Amino acid sequence: MRLTVLPLLLLSAVTVAAQQSSTQVDEALARPILAADQTRIDTQVWLASQVPVLQVPATRAAWDAKARELRQRVLDEVVYRGQAKAWRTQKAKVEEFGVIEADGYRVRKIRFEAVPGLHVPALIYEPARALDQKIPLVLNFNGHEGTGMANSYHQARCINLAKKGLYAINVEWIGQTQLAVPGLQHYRMNQLDLVGTPGLAVFYESLRRTLDIGLALPRVDATKVAVTGLSGGGWQTIMLSALDTRVTLANPVAGFSSYVTRTQWPDKDLGDSEQTPSDLASVADYTHLAALVAPRPLQLTHNALDSCCYRADYAVGPLLQQAGQVFSLLGVRDRLAFHVNYDKGHNYEQDNREAFYRFLHKNLLGNRADFDPREVDVTKDLRDVEGLRVPVPADNATFTSLARGILASLPAPTAPTRARLQQLVKAPTLTARAQSIGKADGAEFWQLHLDNWTVPVTELSPASVNGRPGEPSPSTTILLSDGGRAKAAGDAKRLLGEGTRVAAMDPWYFGESSLGRIDFLYGLLMAGVGERPLGLETGQVIATAKWLKARDGRPVTITARGPRTSLIALVAAALEPEAIAGVQLHESWSTLREVLDRDITAKDMPEMFAFGLLAEFDVAQIKALVAPRKVEGR
Repeated sequence: MRLTVLPLLLLSAVTVAAQQSSTQVDEALARPILAADQTRIDTQVWLASQVPVLQVPATRAAWDAKARELRQRVLDEVVYRGQAKAWRTQKAKVEEFGVIEADGYRVRKIRFEAVPGLHVPALIYEPARALDQKIPLVLNFNGHEGTGMANSYHQARCINLAKKGLYAINVEWIGQTQLAVPGLQHYRMNQLDLVGTPGLAVFYESLRRTLDIGLALPRVDATKVAVTGLSGGGWQTIMLSALDTRVTLANPVAGFSSYVTRTQWPDKDLGDSEQTPSDLASVADYTHLAALVAPRPLQLTHNALDSCCYRADYAVGPLLQQAGQVFSLLGVRDRLAFHVNYDKGHNYEQDNREAFYRFLHKNLLGNRADFDPREVDVTKDLRDVEGLRVPVPADNATFTSLARGILASLPAPTAPTRARLQQLVKAPTLTARAQSIGKADGAEFWQLHLDNWTVPVTELSPASVNGRPGEPSPSTTILLSDGGRAKAAGDAKRLLGEGTRVAAMDPWYFGESSLGRIDFLYGLLMAGVGERPLGLETGQVIATAKWLKARDGRPVTITARGPRTSLIALVAAALEPEAIAGVQLHESWSTLREVLDRDITAKDMPEMFAFGLLAEFDVAQIKALVAPRKVEGR
């Protein structure tokens, strides 16, 4: 009996030990290593430090030259890349869809082709009476709010302007109301970035063509062109006014703040994809764009009680401080104004509208007697969405369809080189300083300081899973997971069971290195300052591999689970042939075309949108750079 019981007791003891060691792995991977919010705060500080500072020269002539250079750089290096260069030269198609006759004004329904295949509705409000003088023009741009062109405050402003003798054009914003289809949702614009054409160009072409249409109206006064709008409409206002000098007055309302301000107020101001396009902040901040309006009049309107973003108390000051230097240099400081509204919410209601009318009256209309800056009550003239609807083609283009079309027109990727891959992903070269913060049950916990960044690494030896002391493993695997290292226990135990040491790490954005609720907006700003989320994550993995190789005297392998970290692992191996001996991928994608096929957005997977990557590389070409080292799994 004793001989029978003893083996059973031994087996039970071994089972318990195995269960305990397995639990120890789970606990080790879940143990926090970084300070609370460390990655988010590091990211805020680093991003703010990368935003260019407005440098104001000593003379007007020098500023004029600098302003021309800045505009050209933004247009050439940010907006008109890839296929967008051809869009710029194509003639816009404009169609008419009837006229609404009203008391003192009329509304013409039109739609125009912003880029090939994408038709945008617009309304032209015009005076009903014949006028002896030329007619000033006001472009009115919409944001994310309400019912687009049917919003009451849009209609009130446009009707008032027409009744007072001006043209007013109101344009539907891409992705809103009549254009509110999933394929035009703003975080999908980065699908165009992936294939080498800026999604920003779609927005900008809509703005530019609206101005073209306005300047082609009968008896329009091309010397008196104003632009205004709330929120996203305020953003559109500053973009067009800064870059197109045909605009002669601008009044954005709660539409933007400096990128530095945005890093400090991330829950409020980190903007959507169009607000933070790839590479804009490597050339210019919004302080530069405000300054580029000079010497033309600019009024910055912000709400003190704004429930959305760009609140007056923190957003306006830095813009006035920086842009004011240029207005002063040009001798027109009085043309830079601001208005603070104290009504509740994110609004362009009567107080803000009358502030615009006053600014317009003084700075564009020469205080002419026949323009009363007080608003007329037009409540009885307001129409619903159906009353202002303009037909949109059922097959109207989307960001996804445009990206697919561009990709289909590109030649197949050939002759990949590490140098070109590096140019696209922009992986930084980081120096590692390892700090052990503790050991427990065969695990060691590292803070790996990589210049301005710190990543957590949990190092596990085979002894932590087999329950007995062991010699150092002959090889080490860096373990990555889309779910973070705390969710990687299954892969860690498998590798440990195979006798491999595991260094489970969370690169930027993953696991303990996540950035909180609005993490993807930091990803957009990372691309905005000229870097790439994929590049930073890759650089951190490469630096970790080099640290391990230098310490242990042998290269490492990388195991990754999930399409995101699999791409990071693959690019790291392609760029670093010495410290990385091979990769093992699980649940990865065989092609980056999956981004389009699965309709992935920048909100879902920021690292998938490195500008131009799919235009020149797919997974097969990246794997070719890893060879002859092994790439296992998929």
